[in-house]
Amino acid sequence: MTTATNAKTSRNIIFLVIVAALGYFVDIYDLLVFAIVRIPSLKALGITDKDAITNDGHFIMNMQMFGLLLGGILWGIMGDKIGRIKVLFGSILLYSIANFANGFIGDINLSSLNIDTVHTYAIIRFIAGIGLAGELGAGITLVTETLSKEKRGYGTMIVAFIGLFGAAAAYFVSQYGWQKAYIIGGILGVLLLLLRLGTFESGMYKNIEKASVSKGNFFMLFTDFGRFKKYLYCILIGAPLWYVVGILVTNSPEFGVALGAKDTLSAGSGIYYTYLGIAIGDIFAGVLSQVIKSRKITMVVFLLLSVVSVACYLSAKGLDSKQFIWLCFFMGCSVGYWATFVTIAAEQFGTNIRATVATTAPNFVRGSLIPITFAFDAFKAHYGMITSGYIMMAILTVIALFSLSQLKETFGKDLDYLEVS
Repeated sequence: MTTATNAKTSRNIIFLVIVAALGYFVDIYDLLVFAIVRIPSLKALGITDKDAITNDGHFIMNMQMFGLLLGGILWGIMGDKIGRIKVLFGSILLYSIANFANGFIGDINLSSLNIDTVHTYAIIRFIAGIGLAGELGAGITLVTETLSKEKRGYGTMIVAFIGLFGAAAAYFVSQYGWQKAYIIGGILGVLLLLLRLGTFESGMYKNIEKASVSKGNFFMLFTDFGRFKKYLYCILIGAPLWYVVGILVTNSPEFGVALGAKDTLSAGSGIYYTYLGIAIGDIFAGVLSQVIKSRKITMVVFLLLSVVSVACYLSAKGLDSKQFIWLCFFMGCSVGYWATFVTIAAEQFGTNIRATVATTAPNFVRGSLIPITFAFDAFKAHYGMITSGYIMMAILTVIALFSLSQLKETFGKDLDYLEVS
């Protein structure tokens, strides 16, 4: 290649990584906006009872997570069948429309039409969840297949670092009203759609695009027991992260009461500082994995650190808002292995089902919040908030460490291969 061609290729790769990062930024913004505006939005829709806000909030969040589960399968299969870029266009369009709908739901008197407001809210978040499921997996797949095997860890680290600041953006925008937060999310999606027009398809995928090989066959993950176990382990290593975000931080007002907090703890500010910590943690996880050339050891370090951070949070009797913010930041740093986790999942499988895995695995982790919530609520009924918090973290960490021990190291692995059915 000429120097000019090399320079153009490098610019295209940099642009692809930046757009993937901005895509994840919008993904995180839209994914967390409900958790941030949960209380004010439900109050504005006429839900004032504290227990109703908690229960309805869990219902809506679970519907969004269920959408992520279904969307993960849909977009993952499509990503391997028709290409990573096409999936990104469809998913962005869907969650942008859903966010606009959520933004205007408060302006329509649904009760006068005999339509249940909470269920409508939940259905729209379910649709948003389906759309959001396609962004991260397809983006990470593009990056891992485009960058060299020595540098792809840095690429996914950049995607995660920039993307996770979407939580900060959602928090700041929500200060101007919950409806505006949703509408801005829709606008960001449209702008991202325009940026995607300048990206290109993965070279590895182009090589198999017209080949007579099974692509996007979701059932391939289940027809071979060894492949199924590997896929299941990839999902389980990420579950503690979403427990921290989806239970410990999202329900921080309730945990604050149980801890005898001096102030009312804000879930919105908690999520903001947690994701700020995750962004910083992702940098350290990415650099550490590159320096020691091991993603598995990096994951072990962060999983053990997360146990320490959660123990600090659950033992912080009588904490105030400032202490809460620092604890959320600490927990965020300790679970800052999201990019490393998704990279591990993408690197475990061949090109013909890589997008399926990279898209479904993180969304199944997000969707694992549904059984985690049910299990936590069951423990809470017998042991209370704090003890249940310890129990769930212990169970999820043990499962994650065992699952990690069963996976092969993938640092520097050549990804240009196929899975045979």
